[in-house]
Amino acid sequence: MPTIIDVAKLAEVAPITVSRVINNSGYVSDVTRKKVEEAIKELGYIPNKLASGLRSKRTNTLALVVTDIANPFFTLIARGVEDVASASGYTVIYCNTDESEQKEINYSNTLVQQQVDGVLLVPACNSPESVKFLDRNKIPVVLIDRSVPNFEKDIVKCDSEEGAYKLIKLIIELGHSNIASITGPKGVSTSEDRVAGYRRAMKEAGLESLVNIYYGTYTQASGYELANQALALDPQPSALFGANNFLSIGILKALRDAGKRVPEDMAVVGFDDLPVSMMVDPFLTVASQPAYEMGKQATELLLSRLLGKAPQEIQRIILQTEIIERRSSGSPVG
Repeated sequence: MPTIIDVAKLAEVAPITVSRVINNSGYVSDVTRKKVEEAIKELGYIPNKLASGLRSKRTNTLALVVTDIANPFFTLIARGVEDVASASGYTVIYCNTDESEQKEINYSNTLVQQQVDGVLLVPACNSPESVKFLDRNKIPVVLIDRSVPNFEKDIVKCDSEEGAYKLIKLIIELGHSNIASITGPKGVSTSEDRVAGYRRAMKEAGLESLVNIYYGTYTQASGYELANQALALDPQPSALFGANNFLSIGILKALRDAGKRVPEDMAVVGFDDLPVSMMVDPFLTVASQPAYEMGKQATELLLSRLLGKAPQEIQRIILQTEIIERRSSGSPVG
């Protein structure tokens, strides 16, 4: 395996000059830089970023820890993270916790060992243990999408409560009153915020007695199971609210299997949109979050922390949802 000394000999320069070219530090003439780059290419030399990181205390790597990388919402966040990180000369390590606190803790340990410069974290639960562990190891953390109760940290998220409130208010204005909410796990901030928005809209409309909330997981299977539970109510709801895109997909499958037409027999609204490329016939009314922008702004905030340019006080960046009204939220029949 070629070394930096081999590159220096071939380019007829000092090893320190090769180091300056690799790390883009210090002055190197254009002619010399070209000679070094050609030598690196000819020898197939791969710089040891970890070794240089040990000296500079920087590895130029960030980690993005999400709860379900298969969800298009998190894929768009990852795209925003990658674009900003790459443009700034950083590599991104991707970690998927499957909503597991233990996996999150395990990844946190690994990321400390890998000496990542910073972490972008979607918390799997309401425990602050992973964040505290990363703090103790002096690794900056920016939370994305979800907050951790009673623990202040830089965060970029959407106003889930307001988004849910506007969505439920819309469907109430269309004539629905018996609306069931199908949401994620108890204690997870996005679940609690969207339930709070649902409750606020129902209370404002004088429909508190008709509140029905089903907690589960943010999966299609949970949406399917909980929708069937809601269908067993007497009287049945006239509308269902899915608190994320996978829950909404599960709800639609349950309604199809039950022979229910949307929106003729049952209206459906959801939180989070699906990419246009995944929808043959976009028809679901949603509160859409700017996922790409969330990932972009979170990475910009993290990099500003690493460069010492961010304000000392905790930053809370709250983005707004967009209500997109489509056919699934039709008025009740009869």
